[in-house]
Amino acid sequence: MTRDANHPNVRLEEMERQASLGGGQARIDKQHEAGKLTARERISALLDEGSFVEMDKFVTHRCADFGMQDQKTLGDGVVTGYGTIDGRTVCVFAQDFTVFGGSLSGAYAAKICKVMDLAAKIGAPVIGLNDSGGARIQEGVESLAGYADIFTRNVLFSGVVPQISAIMGPCAGGAVYSPAITDFILMVDATSYMFITGPDVIKTVTHEEVSKEQLGGAKTHASRSGVSHFTEADELAALARIRELLSFMPSNNAEDPPVRPCADPADREDAALDDLVPLESNKPYDIKKIIHAVVDDGHFVEVHKDYAKNIVCGFARFDGRPVGVVANQPAHLAGCLDIDASVKAARFVRFCDCFNIPLVTFVDVPGFLPGTQQEYGGIIKHGAKLLYAFTEATVPKITVITRKAYGGAYDVMASKHIRADVNFSYPAAEIAVMGPEGAVNIVFRSELDKIADEAEKAAARARFTQEYKDRFANPYKAASLGYIDEIIQPRTTRWAIIRSLRTLKNKRQTNPPRKHGNMPL
Repeated sequence: MTRDANHPNVRLEEMERQASLGGGQARIDKQHEAGKLTARERISALLDEGSFVEMDKFVTHRCADFGMQDQKTLGDGVVTGYGTIDGRTVCVFAQDFTVFGGSLSGAYAAKICKVMDLAAKIGAPVIGLNDSGGARIQEGVESLAGYADIFTRNVLFSGVVPQISAIMGPCAGGAVYSPAITDFILMVDATSYMFITGPDVIKTVTHEEVSKEQLGGAKTHASRSGVSHFTEADELAALARIRELLSFMPSNNAEDPPVRPCADPADREDAALDDLVPLESNKPYDIKKIIHAVVDDGHFVEVHKDYAKNIVCGFARFDGRPVGVVANQPAHLAGCLDIDASVKAARFVRFCDCFNIPLVTFVDVPGFLPGTQQEYGGIIKHGAKLLYAFTEATVPKITVITRKAYGGAYDVMASKHIRADVNFSYPAAEIAVMGPEGAVNIVFRSELDKIADEAEKAAARARFTQEYKDRFANPYKAASLGYIDEIIQPRTTRWAIIRSLRTLKNKRQTNPPRKHGNMPL
């Protein structure tokens, strides 16, 4: 039976066909030529097959200036809706660069706000796939207001539902602030970039010449600014990374992270760990070898891999349960805490605490990085951010001191004194105010000053150093005071952590009632 073109069902089918084409086939082809997927192709690759339900498919902009009333496209440059990832509901919006370059209008912003409101109501993560030229200039302040409406929801829903942003193309001007508020930002190498002001404006104002890639490309933000958490080779890899990330997170702050079946024995020992950490306190080693050796199946998803490499953050599982891992990295800057490392780790710790993800901390830290650059840059307040984050966190906190834990950095790195639940130490750990050589210069200064002969002074210094090592270059003093709960053989690290996590499974701890704290920003 042939239906009339004016039949309601036929009209609906035609409108749906038009909406699915976005800015038209020619612009879709151009998107593909640039090595980019369309908004709907991205959503299809991200979500479980056939699960996407689109909202507001027929919304159009309301602008009647500059001839815009004659340039209306169904959906108006953003695809919004909900679906599932591994069977769990998520809300998603994908900006469509084929429609006005993905530029944001008032109606477009309202679509995003609507799906974000739905996410908060149902307790589902929000995933934003960004590919936009920025504000729609023809709409003026209405576009700016739309951005602010989105920012407001990013802030209000922060810590309520996970928010993830994937930058799939340009993200410039005010548009960068929504991703900046979200929990994780992913960028695609060579095809995505973020900046407040573009190269042309910079050249005009400051006379600096810089390319888009140098200014705000994926590698720049992954290694220099720390804005981006993950850099992926292509869009499909970025979308797969989002799926993996979500597997470690609950859907909202009222749930616990999803537990997976685990075939890796909980009491598995690794004899190689007994000799992995060098006895020499100044000899580097890769802390990630310990992490991979003790987590389920050796699987560790590192966050901010290329930024502040002196600290390692990421997700893993123990006994099938997701955890956040924070670890000093002796292979880079000797594992010192500096400004970038402190901020990187503090942000990660706070995310884990927001979403009930236990924290496992590996400590090998000689202190805070010295120097005028760090002091002038505010290492005092930035280092305090990590202290604040660990102290405030109420999730289960397990700490393993693998070697050095000196000075204030010992306190900051999830020590017993800032409410860590279980603190372990390897037998060769050193817990003290500072290293032996520096301590001898202070503690035994008067004795050394009395010795004129240089050979005798060297012998005395060696004797005093050994005396200090015997007293403090071991974990037993801290253990005698109850600051270390158990000294463990390195090979048993996995089982020690897992039995602690099992014990802490139902931990309940609250902070004093308050509107919010005032962390040292």
